[in-house]
Amino acid sequence: MSRHKRSRRPLLLGATATAAALACGLLVALPGGAGAAPSGLPDDFNGDGYRDLVAAAEGAAVSGASKAGAVAVNYGSSSGISGSRHKTVSQSSSGVPGAAEASDGFGTETAHGDLNNDGYGDLVVGTPLENVGGDVDGGTVTVLWGSASGLSGGTTVSDPNASGHDRFGQSLAIGDFTGDLKADLAVGSTGTDVWIFKGGFTQSAGAAGKLRFDARIKAGTYPNGAHELASGDFNGDQAADLAVLSAQGNPIYLGSSAGPTLQTEAAEGTSATVADFDLDGHDDLVVGNETVDISDPIPADSYVTVHYGGAEGIDPTRNRAFHQDTEGVPGTDEPHDSFGDAVAAGDITGDGYPDLAIGTNFESIGSATHTGNVVVLRGSSSGVTTSGAQSINQGTPGVPGSNESSDCFGGAVHLADHNNDERADLAVGAGGENTSDGAVWVLRGSAQGVTTTGAVSFGPASVGISRSGYPMFGGIMSSS
Repeated sequence: MSRHKRSRRPLLLGATATAAALACGLLVALPGGAGAAPSGLPDDFNGDGYRDLVAAAEGAAVSGASKAGAVAVNYGSSSGISGSRHKTVSQSSSGVPGAAEASDGFGTETAHGDLNNDGYGDLVVGTPLENVGGDVDGGTVTVLWGSASGLSGGTTVSDPNASGHDRFGQSLAIGDFTGDLKADLAVGSTGTDVWIFKGGFTQSAGAAGKLRFDARIKAGTYPNGAHELASGDFNGDQAADLAVLSAQGNPIYLGSSAGPTLQTEAAEGTSATVADFDLDGHDDLVVGNETVDISDPIPADSYVTVHYGGAEGIDPTRNRAFHQDTEGVPGTDEPHDSFGDAVAAGDITGDGYPDLAIGTNFESIGSATHTGNVVVLRGSSSGVTTSGAQSINQGTPGVPGSNESSDCFGGAVHLADHNNDERADLAVGAGGENTSDGAVWVLRGSAQGVTTTGAVSFGPASVGISRSGYPMFGGIMSSS
């Protein structure tokens, strides 16, 4: 979930994960808030008052097991993000349940929020391809707990219906869906249900048995289940609402004390983010559709749709689609660009309005195919606008690297203020960089928009992830 105003409804803060396209390429805890009260920010895992950055390498080899997967947390600071301030976690890490095994894909999905109300952000990691006993690809979900020394230990969230589906944890979202001032965890799988684990988490021994199942959300028959979840308060009632993206419809559920209830349908899509772009007190939902059906009425190969919130929830009379042939949007609509493969929201300029980052990971630039690009659209009193739009790639002056085929720059995007200058920084993942080693770029926000001054970039080796095989580091990041 994206949250722009820190003082507003803090317990709704969470994050959905933004998945990277797997077609790209080839397939130390630090001192934190000790001695001071933790910040309460949902992605401040060490409580030092700075938002941290999560980037996964689902294809990383761990302890000799190929594609076991690993997740890196780069800690924020007054100087922003760097590759050196990090902690990397896998199923070989002390206190983390399970064991690193081939093709588990630990980190295929992530979300963040304070699940046990201790003021530290916690990180939820989905491992949907993990075998559970004799259940092939049954999937697991792990909560890594925040503390003054960063992430430490972990707790397994048990699948309540292991025989009814596979890939438990393939989608995640955190929000207070019942309005009881406790963060809940929503988990999707290949099944027809989304499971909500009610707030009141504990990290003590046997904690998994204390995660209380609250409700199953019926949302039609999905061949592949809920592949993306996003939470936000669309009707402004202080309870988080839930968007469910699937192959057969994208229903929106409104939160309440009795649990979520169906409100409406959103546009088709494969990625989502949430923010109040026009500051009217209602969150808005952005859905990216990077694989468009030929019967779709919008004349674009790929696009994003902004659904605006209102007193009743998502307002069906207020939505707008943006694509690369929309006036003011940089670039040209071309087949298979994947405009909207990843989306994220945050206030880059510090003007109070959240802005929208759109990944176009298959964009070809010059002779480089599938090199990738990111478009930034600004928020305003009228919502998302093309005025002042930016286009950023590895050919942009000041951005480290160069445009190369199959980099997939923009396969993941993230917006958050990592240095407390009241402007969100843009993090971009490219899972295909350097023959699927992968890499992450962090570009700072400014009053004029994204700037390349002080830009940083780092790959898997910088965070202690093996380059063996095809780690695809940065192909997945927790959404802002």
